[in-house]
Amino acid sequence: MLAVDPVTILLTVVIILFLAHVYNKKQEKYKNFPPGPKPLPIIGNILSIDMKKPHKTFMELSKTYGPVIGVQLGMGKIVVLCGLEAVKDALINHAEEFSDRPRAPILDKREYGLVFSNGENWKVMRRFALSTLRDYGMGKKTIEDKISEEAECLVQTFTSQGGKPFNNRTIINAAVANIIVSILLSRRFEYDDPTIQKLMSLVNENVRLLGSPIVRLYNSFPFLIGLLPGGHKKMVKNRQQIQSFIRETFTKQRKELDVNDQRNLVDSFLAKQQEGKPESTLYFHDENLTVLVANLFAAGMETTSTTLRWGLLLMMKYPDIQKKVQDEIERVIGTAQPRLEHRKQMAYVDAVVHEVLRYGDIAPGSVPHATSQDVTFRGYFIPKGTTVIPVLSSSLRDKSYFEKPYEFYPEHFLDSAGNFKKSDAFIPFSIGKRSCAGETLAKMELFLFFTTLLQHFTFKAPLGAVLDLTPALGATNPPLPHETCAIPRT
Repeated sequence: MLAVDPVTILLTVVIILFLAHVYNKKQEKYKNFPPGPKPLPIIGNILSIDMKKPHKTFMELSKTYGPVIGVQLGMGKIVVLCGLEAVKDALINHAEEFSDRPRAPILDKREYGLVFSNGENWKVMRRFALSTLRDYGMGKKTIEDKISEEAECLVQTFTSQGGKPFNNRTIINAAVANIIVSILLSRRFEYDDPTIQKLMSLVNENVRLLGSPIVRLYNSFPFLIGLLPGGHKKMVKNRQQIQSFIRETFTKQRKELDVNDQRNLVDSFLAKQQEGKPESTLYFHDENLTVLVANLFAAGMETTSTTLRWGLLLMMKYPDIQKKVQDEIERVIGTAQPRLEHRKQMAYVDAVVHEVLRYGDIAPGSVPHATSQDVTFRGYFIPKGTTVIPVLSSSLRDKSYFEKPYEFYPEHFLDSAGNFKKSDAFIPFSIGKRSCAGETLAKMELFLFFTTLLQHFTFKAPLGAVLDLTPALGATNPPLPHETCAIPRT
């Protein structure tokens, strides 16, 4: 028999005792954690979760464990909130405690910009973004005019297709992107411009990859998955290219900046840098500007264009609803240019746009939150830094608020007299401190683009095409690739 070194035995015992101590301390930390499925060692609950569409698994788990669920992904524990009441309780009644973002390995580890930053940096960037978006037209006639002009460009491009089948994704992406680009950079791109084509391609690919199983696994096992090739590495390269373009752009703008004649959000940020206040150095630096512009461009383009594409696909799928939309447009607007003031007279169109947002379920799991401090929530203890996922889908699909939660049914937003009615469970832009900063702009765009397109065209599926309403994979829920025929209305 081989002799065993006493030192080796001693070291082994010490390591085992140390690991047991660490494990016990960790378990103690989660002693009163929300209930959930029993995790396996190291991998947690990963094998029992649909890594392509985890929100579906979470909604199923809520039937067993209730609206507040504890789940383990790899070695990290997360809390999942299902149903309007739990989501509202956390994000409204405990807004401060649930106001952080988690640090995901796939994202830039530095907390810059707006979407994934925390603490004072996030507060300063959100205040700046909201006030500057308003300064440059969000909710005002100036941006309404820009949207209407862009809608006319979209009509011309659709008309040029001659009623033949085409994929509308890139065209709609570019039209919507031009609105946020006008605020950020005072620019407009032609739809076939290689610069906007490249930027849109990078953003769309990253949104798709962010929801892929390999990236979700990377966030749970960065040291293991990081050694493998895959989408996680592609995401980093794409982000670097986007940020490189943004840096080049504002470097040029800095050379021609006139603080007395600020033209756009980038100018306003560069002017802040020159104020000489402590805030200028602490928060208005180039790293924050780069990530903020990237955040606003991606958020301002991707989700709104995805919603608009769902709207046209659903009109193709339900021609009777499309006809009702067009009848109301004819009755209220006729051949005049659609304006926001028409919306209050167009209950059915307004209901259809709301139902597209609800049914499309664009961001089913929202952007994850994290606890900013230890918190006792609904009797459970959730430690500081815990990732929290408010499943917006669970509210948008709540049968106690929506009669036909899994069907496209505009009557969800109409009362018995045909007037528009609101629903508390309609929270596609999230709620609370981290709700979408561009919600007002997105609603303006959706109404004006949708109404203008339906005023000019009837949308039909190509001959023999089967319209599939299953969402594609991704961090958001886009429609599957499809073609449409835009038939001009006479």
